[in-house]
Amino acid sequence: MLQSVDVGRRTLDSYRGVASDSLIEELRRRAEPLRGLRVLQINATPYGGGVSELLRSAVPLMNDLGIMADWKIISGDDAFFQVTKAIHNGLQGAERALSDHEREVFRANTERNATLLEEDYDIIVLHDPQTAGLLQMHGKDHARWVWRCHIDTSKPNPGIWTFIKDFLVDYDAAVFTMAEFVPPDLPIERVEIIPPAIDPLSPKNLLLDDRTARQVLDWIGVQLNRPLVTQVSRFDPWKDPLGVIQAYRLARERVPELQLALVGSMALDDPEGWEIYRQINAARANDPLIHVFTNLTGVGNIEVNAFQRLSDVVVQKSIREGFGLVVSEALWKGTPVVAGRVGGIPLQMADGVGGALVDSNEETAAAIVRLLKEPERTSRLAESGRARVRDHFLLPRLLLNELSLIGALVNERPSTRDWSHEGVVRDPVCGMALEAEERGARSATYQGREFLFCSEYCEFRFRSDPERYVSTGSS
Repeated sequence: MLQSVDVGRRTLDSYRGVASDSLIEELRRRAEPLRGLRVLQINATPYGGGVSELLRSAVPLMNDLGIMADWKIISGDDAFFQVTKAIHNGLQGAERALSDHEREVFRANTERNATLLEEDYDIIVLHDPQTAGLLQMHGKDHARWVWRCHIDTSKPNPGIWTFIKDFLVDYDAAVFTMAEFVPPDLPIERVEIIPPAIDPLSPKNLLLDDRTARQVLDWIGVQLNRPLVTQVSRFDPWKDPLGVIQAYRLARERVPELQLALVGSMALDDPEGWEIYRQINAARANDPLIHVFTNLTGVGNIEVNAFQRLSDVVVQKSIREGFGLVVSEALWKGTPVVAGRVGGIPLQMADGVGGALVDSNEETAAAIVRLLKEPERTSRLAESGRARVRDHFLLPRLLLNELSLIGALVNERPSTRDWSHEGVVRDPVCGMALEAEERGARSATYQGREFLFCSEYCEFRFRSDPERYVSTGSS
């Protein structure tokens, strides 16, 4: 039997005052016909990444809504997770081939995990490439199977994509963060676009008073009488921590007292993280103003919460990115962000809110300095970023999209990208549900139909190539 992950009990009513009452009532209405449905979520690790954080929050809320939801994880030897990290990197475009031995390692571990999937479910959701082969190895039975890809697969390595694509043929649906991430030859007819979201009530995001937050950071050695820049992320080459150090050193030429904190998460399914950790420590060269922390040295959710609240600037200098939940986490806490102009990050910081989007080390350094030296402008940017997260990137909205997909699969409604069968208005570019007060502010007409948008950013992308957003995943 696959290992189950224990989760706490949560109630949807606890989100009143954070999410709108209309959204909460819509969630209850959407969940009512799904009561008693058995839903399984499967990923590769119970901690150390955005997927596990999402599941830890979403699974209890599904149960509160009457859906019988479970969360299980696959297991594997070191060789398996070395291969899956290579696949992950390859799907994001890294030049890497898989040997015959590595392909066999993936198949053998996947087959073993498939034999451990013993229970019956109505909906099975598999997250990311580590789990993608389970359907083929297990068999479909009566369940509906969904592959949820959280990474940027817009320009995958052709050889690795071909290998993974062969495992995807029988899925009932695929979910991507952005339409741009959908490979053109995806062998799954139904495609849904559902951006991730943060849980405002999780330990990482719940309200932490200033005094407690200062005590937390003081206890681990951060000097809060100096300005502080922080990047919170896995130790991963795509997050460019070495580039962050270079940009920080450029910024420190203008702000000599500036500190940098690199707060990393070491996950079970990411063996590459230890090598990046070694490179970071070598690059910081015992600089006392560069701090490096991990979840394995006592820095967990509460410490991350404190870092994101008390940092003067949060950096997310990704060079490829599926979404980057840490951007919304920092914006939700009213902290300005300097982030790479890649993947789902511009969606979170659309229309110039929240901070600055950058494309180089030099731009990163200049943006950090500008935010530090223009406090009034920085405060306005941070306030606008928090508002955008509140409107679009909190957990209840994510659940609404997911329940819409589950309902469509259970009722065998045809695949469509206008989502008219849901009774919910959604942005055709990012897939987010739009509440009544948001509708009409930004719109475009194409082929006689009106489309509404959450931001000028999504409207611009739609107008640039409307056929892409109308036809992707259409039957």
